[in-house]
Amino acid sequence: MKRFVYACLISLALLSACAPQNNPPAVPSEQSIPTNPNSPSITLTDALGRKVTLPNPPKRIVITGKALIMVVDAVYMFPEASSRITALGNAGQGTSNFISLIDPSYALKATLQQDAGAEQIAAARPDLVILKSYLAETLGKSLETLKIPIVYVDFETPEQYERDLAILGKVFQNEALARQIAAYYQNKVTEIQTALKGVNDKPRVLMLYYNDKDGAVAFNVPPMAWMQTQIVQMAGGEPAWSSANPSSGWTKVTLEQIAAWDADQIFIISYNKNPSEVVAGLKTDPQWQALRATQQNHLYAFSGDLYSWDQPDARWILGLSWLATRLHPDRFTQFDMVQEAQQFYQTLYGLDAQFFESKIHPTFKGDLP
Repeated sequence: MKRFVYACLISLALLSACAPQNNPPAVPSEQSIPTNPNSPSITLTDALGRKVTLPNPPKRIVITGKALIMVVDAVYMFPEASSRITALGNAGQGTSNFISLIDPSYALKATLQQDAGAEQIAAARPDLVILKSYLAETLGKSLETLKIPIVYVDFETPEQYERDLAILGKVFQNEALARQIAAYYQNKVTEIQTALKGVNDKPRVLMLYYNDKDGAVAFNVPPMAWMQTQIVQMAGGEPAWSSANPSSGWTKVTLEQIAAWDADQIFIISYNKNPSEVVAGLKTDPQWQALRATQQNHLYAFSGDLYSWDQPDARWILGLSWLATRLHPDRFTQFDMVQEAQQFYQTLYGLDAQFFESKIHPTFKGDLP
């Protein structure tokens, strides 16, 4: 989550010519984003409570920063996104890249480094930059000195989704669609809450992020405020790690601590490996075989497709639906996860059944049909 010197703009802009976009290396200024008196201005309040006024509907949008997919996957629910985004960071996770599948012009857009600075962004001549709010004090301030308009969003929790979708609705002048998308999420949540009404026996759930970076295997639990914890609670489970007081990020835990929690059900998350393969390996480990959840066949690979469904990506609603059916299968006897996923992609991205069956369904991973 990181951070420009005005004098370097020209030399760095020349480097940007290597990107798949033929943009002149101009430095944006108030004069380089002219106002069209025949085009309506846009005024909105972003995730930081800032009032932002854009003189014209933005036509050259840049999106960058860590956790880019959480923002981009929401942005692309708006049909206007493809023609208006001119540059963005790597929109993939691991070896998967959903946006490259659905945007015919993806290869023509400039690809920014994950930690792109103000000078690299400026070379794309944006009339709007969309950032997650954690970047306000670093990259945001640098962009402000160049007079580049910024809109901040979060897309981190279910509560933020409605607000941030409304912000994008303003940006793309499609507020009706923003309301429809927000209603889709709310209706799905309501369906699950209704199905779980009256549930008193909530299993103790342990959500573990598996990471073997540099060959060292580690297991981590999420903060209580994060999406991973919230979907456990919304799905009718009790987070077994709540007493651990995890930090503001993933918190590493030992196998001894995992055993001490003695969760009823354990879910393994993996972003760079197939979680099913990770779980298969754990089930052969004598230490994991000693856990009650493993012995009772309640050690699961958290499901997903191109991306894992646990994270605050657009697919979190699929993760919530899947987890609820796993924790309380008796309440969801008619539930079809494949059909649910197909409806998700059709409703939010306009992707038909043929696209789903050829591009999405084959990527299913985890404990899915």
